[in-house]
Amino acid sequence: MAVAMLIGLWIYDELSFNQVHKNHDRIAQVMWHSSSNGERMTYSYNPGTMGEELRRSYGSFFTFVATSTYTSPNVLSYGDKKISMTGNYMEQDAPALLSMDLLAGNMAGLKDPHSIMISESSAKAFFGKSDPVGKMMALNSSMNVRVTGVYKDFPLNSDFRQVFFIVPWQLLILQAPRIMSDPSAWDFNDFQVFVQLAPGADLQQVSDKIKDIRRIKMSKESVHSLNPVVFLQPMNKWHLYSEFKNGVNVGGRIQYVWMFGITGVFVLLLACINFMTLSTARSEKRAKEVGIRKTIGSLRAQLIGQFFSEAFLVSVLAFIFSMLLVWLSLPFFNILADKKMSILWGDPLFWLLSLGCCTVVGLFSGLYPALYLSSFRPIRVLKGSFRTSRLAVFSRRALVVLQFIVSVVLMICTLVVYRQIKFGKDRFLGYDSDRLITLRMTPDIQKHFEVIKNELKQTQTVESMAGSVNSTIDFYVDVIDISWKGKDPNSITDFAFNNVTENYGKTIGWQIKDGRDFSLAYASDSSAFILNESAVKIMGFRHPIGEKIERQGKTFTVIGVIKDIIFESPYKQVMPSIFYMIPHIGYATVSIKIKPGIQMNKALTQIEGIFRKFNPSFPFDYKFVDEEYAKKFSDEQRIGRLAGFFTVLAIFISCLGLFGLTTFIAERRTKEIVIRKILGAGIWSVWSLLSKEFMILVFISLAIAVPLGFYLMHHWLQNYSYRVEISAWIFVAAGSAALLITLLTVSYQALVAAFSNPVRVLRSE
Repeated sequence: MAVAMLIGLWIYDELSFNQVHKNHDRIAQVMWHSSSNGERMTYSYNPGTMGEELRRSYGSFFTFVATSTYTSPNVLSYGDKKISMTGNYMEQDAPALLSMDLLAGNMAGLKDPHSIMISESSAKAFFGKSDPVGKMMALNSSMNVRVTGVYKDFPLNSDFRQVFFIVPWQLLILQAPRIMSDPSAWDFNDFQVFVQLAPGADLQQVSDKIKDIRRIKMSKESVHSLNPVVFLQPMNKWHLYSEFKNGVNVGGRIQYVWMFGITGVFVLLLACINFMTLSTARSEKRAKEVGIRKTIGSLRAQLIGQFFSEAFLVSVLAFIFSMLLVWLSLPFFNILADKKMSILWGDPLFWLLSLGCCTVVGLFSGLYPALYLSSFRPIRVLKGSFRTSRLAVFSRRALVVLQFIVSVVLMICTLVVYRQIKFGKDRFLGYDSDRLITLRMTPDIQKHFEVIKNELKQTQTVESMAGSVNSTIDFYVDVIDISWKGKDPNSITDFAFNNVTENYGKTIGWQIKDGRDFSLAYASDSSAFILNESAVKIMGFRHPIGEKIERQGKTFTVIGVIKDIIFESPYKQVMPSIFYMIPHIGYATVSIKIKPGIQMNKALTQIEGIFRKFNPSFPFDYKFVDEEYAKKFSDEQRIGRLAGFFTVLAIFISCLGLFGLTTFIAERRTKEIVIRKILGAGIWSVWSLLSKEFMILVFISLAIAVPLGFYLMHHWLQNYSYRVEISAWIFVAAGSAALLITLLTVSYQALVAAFSNPVRVLRSE
């Protein structure tokens, strides 16, 4: 019950994702599909003008519309405190749309372009216990903003949990007016748009109304190449149904909800099976009780009621102890699951479900024993001619088989999940992430880039430094069409573009497969492309070096080909990527390679000193690339840990039942075993006598569990483009583990019986 309750709390947390926002059932995100190579791709990013157009042309369908940047790190400062925090630029309707819990200030706090709303934790970090409203802060050391509101931090089960501050969208427009005024603004997509439907508005009908909004506003070339279709994705599906394939919402984390929900049911089922198995096994001990009760007038219905009451009482007592176990284990489980769950003491639904669970468990576990035990005939029982029926023996064996089927399937699933994680980790990255750090490019760093690079080299701790639009752990997808010789005019492919400095490849350690790297010695390299293997394959180049590629009216020459670099998930196909070198345009990331053999703390101290010298307004906020890459495995690793945790518990519960059953059987057959020993039987003979039956049951379980486990995990692996093969050793390992566990469990009781003192056992007769 404790295991099932933990799983239940985890499922509740997943299902209640984003429900902290009061109007979650009417909030949606504006998304769109585009056609690419006969496949439909789905995107969440939009042009900055999308929100304004929705208000102007379709305003009657919406209560609120809020355009927003993606959550990203910025530097907030107050006095001498400078802290890098993640936050958003958002339109003034955002606080109301998200139903933010305001602790100070007012909901209209974003009307002033030079204002800021901060979270409770941000307020404590900067102002302690003093009131922050009205205080002036600096954003990225370049803009002064006034605190107009403090809101309660969004919980972990909200998609806005990393939003620790919000600044007005209008402030961004003041910095970059082209976002709204550029004639080609609809062809560029950098933002997200959220809407709250007006009362009575139907989401599907509104989606149908706005589906052509991009077609109307975008250039004819972009409409032809992208074939965009706009739609609304409801907030209630953001977390659990986030995956799209060929334009169809195919699910997402909901598969894990189902997986662990079924696991919880099976774990509880195993415990119920233990109760039924042991109750029927002990039937001979209660046979005389049933016979006497029936003889003195008890009806079968009364006996059934008694046995059900016993089962229900056990269920209630188990629930009380399980509450204690859950309370004690929740801190550990929260770390394991990356959650902040708690027992829902004040939720009537929790107690109603708990009572229902106790009732169902009591009824299910007591059903067969009650019907079986109440069916005994008094005359046969009291005459001593009662024997356990074949049906009872068969039922007991069937329940043991079912237990091991569940346990073996869980073992197979856990092994496959861990194999898939390792498979992704072992995948060749295409670059050297060791001793590679990244940090944000700022105007001061950009201004003094070459000076900083030279001073870092003089420290003898840095091997190389480079700038780029994207780091090695993310990328920007350009949906603008490009062309090359031999390209199918109806073919549209998305490419990841990255503008880099000439020594970017040397810094990250990419591998040149053909041609050469960028070099300042060639003035023509400002019109050159380096492609990855996936891009070459898409373009169909047999000899790519020297090929011409047209992009936005400009011709670029291919000078090199590199091995594929994994930017996104290690379980997906590598995005076709194009690198170019246009100096001093669009750099957002600094990459630094530290020399091997240098003590990391020493190197970082020296690097920090130089960056503080030329970039005093910003904290030295760096990241290790290998650590950031490891985060891409976080979901799979978490699922693997949870699966392993529940598998161990399921096996443990199965062993408890098996141990109890073998104890009872050994106890029943002690006299037989002793007589066999007197007549010359050895320990091996006694051990095989008790173990043989259970080994046969395990083999039957394996015959069912192996194909079932293969089917389930084969289906799960289809979610990954880059996936491991299900090896035969996984089934061998799971089967061997089941056999070993059975042998160890049964052997203990078999050896106890085998070494029992014949004199003591027979004297008790």
